[in-house]
Amino acid sequence: MPRSGFSGSFRSPKIDVVIDMGNPFLNRTVDGFLKIGAVGACKVAAEETFECLHRGDVSKHKVEHALRKMCKEGAYWGTVAGVYVGMVYGVERVRGRSDWKNAMIGGALSGALISGASNSDRGKVVKDAITAGAVATAVEFINCIT
Repeated sequence: MPRSGFSGSFRSPKIDVVIDMGNPFLNRTVDGFLKIGAVGACKVAAEETFECLHRGDVSKHKVEHALRKMCKEGAYWGTVAGVYVGMVYGVERVRGRSDWKNAMIGGALSGALISGASNSDRGKVVKDAITAGAVATAVEFINCIT
């Protein structure tokens, strides 16, 4: 019985924008803010485009609403990413080594900081810190595998 298959690899194009703020901490934080903020804005753009196509109507009001939502969501995602990247860099500098533990500690610190800024329930802040640390650690391990 004949068989066919596909073998190969796919790499996405890498886009790198370098903004020199004069400080490595600021450089990484701004880089994380811009890259992940753009992802958040693109997510909203895709959702709003789908909604307009699904409903079959586009108006000036809907476009303005979509742009405001893109900016808000992009700023939120970018801020979260900037805090995380800054925390990981700070932990790396304090510990003096670069390993998965930096991601775990940085994730937990940024999860606690962001959660603490948005609610006052200590139990929720601790849960969010543990979750963020676990997710950051998992991502670090997955990056090491590939």
